[in-house]
Amino acid sequence: MEIASIYEPIREDLLRVEESLRVVSRVDLPWMSDLLEHTLKDAGKLIRPALTLLAAKSYRYDLEFLLPVATAVELLHTATLVHDDTVDRSSVRRGKPTVSSVWGRDVAVLLGDYLFAASAELVSTAGSLRVMSLFAQTLMAISSGELRHMFTIYDLGQTRQHYYQMIGGKTASLFSSATEAGAIVSQAPDEAMAALRDYGYNMGLAFQIVDDILDFVGDETEMGKPVGSDLIQGTLTLPAILYLERYPEDDCIQRVFEGGGSPEHLPQAVERVSNPAVIEECYAIALDFCSQASKGLEALPDNACRQSLLDLAEYAIERKR
Repeated sequence: MEIASIYEPIREDLLRVEESLRVVSRVDLPWMSDLLEHTLKDAGKLIRPALTLLAAKSYRYDLEFLLPVATAVELLHTATLVHDDTVDRSSVRRGKPTVSSVWGRDVAVLLGDYLFAASAELVSTAGSLRVMSLFAQTLMAISSGELRHMFTIYDLGQTRQHYYQMIGGKTASLFSSATEAGAIVSQAPDEAMAALRDYGYNMGLAFQIVDDILDFVGDETEMGKPVGSDLIQGTLTLPAILYLERYPEDDCIQRVFEGGGSPEHLPQAVERVSNPAVIEECYAIALDFCSQASKGLEALPDNACRQSLLDLAEYAIERKR
């Protein structure tokens, strides 16, 4: 399934989001402009702003207010990536060097803060205190999820529930915020707003699970980051948790975690966690979250935008990077 065809109902408006992101990069200070252009250029698939626009399309679709909110969603997402890369000391993101690896960690932290502020400024132009509050709550949820992650690195005692709570904060909260913000700005009915909020959250969970699967079985070139990077950073994701449930006596992951990440043991751990039964179970769990997301969309009008949301849920499972 091609992402371009899924985006067809909002294709022209997503181009406007891309232009809005370019405008954010146009500042008077050349060094700041370089930083912003490096970070915002080739922003990826723009799934989160697409969710905002698709959520709103069936109701009062006013781009004067929706465009800054959709752009703000992507800026908020980008800010979290800049900070995540800094905390994780990642050298590559989407196949290009991270800000922290080129300009240093201090610059990366301040750039992330700048992007958070730029996101807040854009949201304020929508004139909705409810959306502003939603963004603040989302930032708190993302930060809490990241803190939960930081306090549990190299901890082999993590459970499925711990994992769902972590990705609920780090990933699903922003997906949910994207759809709910679109619903709020477009004055969707309460039933539809609740359905879109739940859709975003469940789709976000599924999206992150597939990301974590691909960290073990994906193609390094397509992903733009090394295979097994989560393990080497001390993060237990769903595939590793399910493997430990099945094989509690196997110490292959423990050997990677010893000493704060032992790369010599990583290939064997990746190979074992990539057990077909484990990966199949992970996909089944992700599919269940996608099914929950899609089921709620019955509250929305039956049109091309609802179909695009359904297709996006399917795409979240089928994608390779």
